[in-house]
Amino acid sequence: FCSVDPYGFERPEDFDYASYEAFFSRYLVVLTRRAIKWSKLLKGKNSIQKSLKVKRYIRKGIPNEHRALIWMIVSGAQTNMEQNPGYYHRLLEGEKNDKLVEAIRTDMNRTFPDNVKFRKTADPCLQHTLYNVLVAYGHHNKEVGYCQGMNFIAGYLILITKNEEESFWLLDALIGRILPDYYSPAMLGLKTDQEVLGELVKMKVPAVAELMERHGVMWTLVVSRWFICLFIDILPVETVLRIWDCLFYEGSKIIFRVALTLIKQHQAFILEATNFPDICDKFKEITKGTFVMECHSFMQKIFTDPGSLSMATIDKLRETCRENLLSQG
Repeated sequence: FCSVDPYGFERPEDFDYASYEAFFSRYLVVLTRRAIKWSKLLKGKNSIQKSLKVKRYIRKGIPNEHRALIWMIVSGAQTNMEQNPGYYHRLLEGEKNDKLVEAIRTDMNRTFPDNVKFRKTADPCLQHTLYNVLVAYGHHNKEVGYCQGMNFIAGYLILITKNEEESFWLLDALIGRILPDYYSPAMLGLKTDQEVLGELVKMKVPAVAELMERHGVMWTLVVSRWFICLFIDILPVETVLRIWDCLFYEGSKIIFRVALTLIKQHQAFILEATNFPDICDKFKEITKGTFVMECHSFMQKIFTDPGSLSMATIDKLRETCRENLLSQG
């Protein structure tokens, strides 16, 4: 058995190889079939137009060999990179803010200690690439600068694109456009979206919302890392990448779909909780096991389980939740 996965992550000691092998042998068939369809769709070109067909293809998963390209195109990162040639390198060559650089340096060894490619001994060591991407981004978006969580996201982007400049532009797409205000100093967008999830759970899984209220558990305690790290280190790598495929195309509502599916699917299990710590434990447990490992069936579920979820609904909830937060502040 391989103790390191294809992305360089060491597998935990209690890793369930049997279930994984069983799943992966089935999934491999799916991947092969998808790869053929994608090759036909791309026809050797480096471009696609957004369409219902492309959206459907993306929901069914982007083959790894095309992933970086498709993320770049559908997120708008490709266009931005082409319109700003040399910009990334100018950021790296320019004057640096010492405080920002220090904050990023501090986090380098904390980023994926379980990934062999980010070790100081690795050759090439991705810490250097990660440092560059984060420093460039902090100077590009001074309002955000650097905040914890961004290192994990940039790290994943580097693992997939294997390209520093592309990772920078994808990070810009996520932080600047796709995720509303998650990483600004006040993190208002992040706090808002956690409240929005609470409201959606009230609508779609009321018993769980009631349990949370009864025990005074705030949503931020159990789901903040889901939002900040976009499920990195919470769900299995393959599953996270499938979620990101859709996130780059369809935007932040995908995060709600995933969160609602996890909660809805494990409703009975969560409702067994009888106290505050118990609830927190249950939320840790629901992100493990075969349900989340089998990324293909999991992704089908996120589009059916939560039922309809329009951007209009989310925008309306965001407005109300943001106003509530600001009035409390």
